[in-house]
Amino acid sequence: MSSAFTGFSQQGLNFLQQVRIENDKEWFEANRHIYDRELLTPFRNLVDALSPTMLTIDPQFETRPAIGKTLSRIHRDTRFSHDKSRYRSRMWLTFKRPSKDWKDAPVYFFELGPDMLRYGLGYYSANKPTMDLFRHTLTRQPQAFLEVADCCRPPFELVGESYKRPLVKEQAAEIATWYNRKSFAMMVTDSQVDKLFHPRLITELAEGFQQLEPLYQWLMRVETMKQVDPADL
Repeated sequence: MSSAFTGFSQQGLNFLQQVRIENDKEWFEANRHIYDRELLTPFRNLVDALSPTMLTIDPQFETRPAIGKTLSRIHRDTRFSHDKSRYRSRMWLTFKRPSKDWKDAPVYFFELGPDMLRYGLGYYSANKPTMDLFRHTLTRQPQAFLEVADCCRPPFELVGESYKRPLVKEQAAEIATWYNRKSFAMMVTDSQVDKLFHPRLITELAEGFQQLEPLYQWLMRVETMKQVDPADL
């Protein structure tokens, strides 16, 4: 499938830098045309370009290139935040199944800011019951998981806060590094923003997301387990 995505622009990154400084409604409205042309349009085109690949990973992914579906809002919800900044200085896209509890389900993501890009797969913020189910799969099938985890090689890195004390004593290190996470993601973080300015970004993201598919499928098994009576696990 051909794509209209030709890359992002330095002007778009400059806009995100400036919105961080200004964070003012009048300024934003005066410069909205830059946001629409240099950020929102290429993001939509990038979603369209990646969607065929992502649907081979999961046909149930949301792929509509719209804000609130696959694209982040630049307006922040400040109702319950100490930070009252009106606008975000970064934007992202996600591929996930439609769900009210998306923060607690596996999600593919790509994010950019004025001086960085990152992408990967993981949880936005997994709750303890979800992580307990994930740990259950590690306990039941450690070798099978390690075979899956072989996909988690560079350029990806495992990130996420761990418990200060091991949850299980004398556990194999390659299992423990996953088992002790409170939440996690496999992520690439890159400061080479020149990558954003070229359509080759499509290939980098598509290949990276495909590389992590075995982990995605394992995490979707965890999602299936949420529908099962705990006594049957």
